[in-house]
Amino acid sequence: MKALNNFGFPVLRFNFRGTGLSEGEHANGTGEVDDVRTALDWIEREFTVPIIFAGFSFGAAVGLRAAYNDQRVQALIALGLPAIEVEGRNYNFDFLRDCPKPKLFVSGSRDGFAPPGTLEKLVADFSEPKKMVRIEAGDHFFEGRLREMREAIESWVRQEIVGGL
Repeated sequence: MKALNNFGFPVLRFNFRGTGLSEGEHANGTGEVDDVRTALDWIEREFTVPIIFAGFSFGAAVGLRAAYNDQRVQALIALGLPAIEVEGRNYNFDFLRDCPKPKLFVSGSRDGFAPPGTLEKLVADFSEPKKMVRIEAGDHFFEGRLREMREAIESWVRQEIVGGL
């Protein structure tokens, strides 16, 4: 959030249905895709800037499904993307194989939901442009490594997004 806002992009951060104080109930990823689409609709109404989707963990997995083919979204950022089955959820990202948008994947080297080698193999099948960054000694939540995560995002945005505007 801070990395994108640092470039002047407005940022919308929200909880999915049934999380925190939000209304509704968890919908196993299906309803949450609709939550992301609703958020994209709101951003489009409120601002006239390129939209960059960024999500963390489950939010990345769900948000990528909503944003990859949305013409309003210029680029995709996935932080802590689960690359293995998590709590009975088996994520499938085949739709990114033909996605021409710039894509950034950032994960900790000790992320239990994206063990080294697993996420790299997954990302290798995605179309270009794409970048994979492993934060050394970072866990799933980037504990103690938030600065490195932010620097990875800022560097990529500077190169892939701001440089192209």
